[in-house]
Amino acid sequence: MRNAFDVIRRPVITEQSMESVADKKYVFMVAIDADKPEIKTAVETAFGVKVAKVNTIRMQGKMKRQGAAPAGRRAAYKKAIVTLTPDSKTIELFEGMV
Repeated sequence: MRNAFDVIRRPVITEQSMESVADKKYVFMVAIDADKPEIKTAVETAFGVKVAKVNTIRMQGKMKRQGAAPAGRRAAYKKAIVTLTPDSKTIELFEGMV
């Protein structure tokens, strides 16, 4: 069994993800091999909230280059959009950012 913070890597802080905090939707970068039930239990244990549903998306790494240097590639990652139940409390991590 993995630790909750082995599944949840970090929160995604963008304008679009911060607008959805009002609807109790939070975006996290998660481990590539994590599945939806594993993400749900990790968020519930780490933050003490009730999760209604989890949507995931695999993001492919972008090609990057600088000048004449050989092209490199950013790492691929997985995002999870976690929706909380209406009676659940909010996640304090996102409170000061909205």
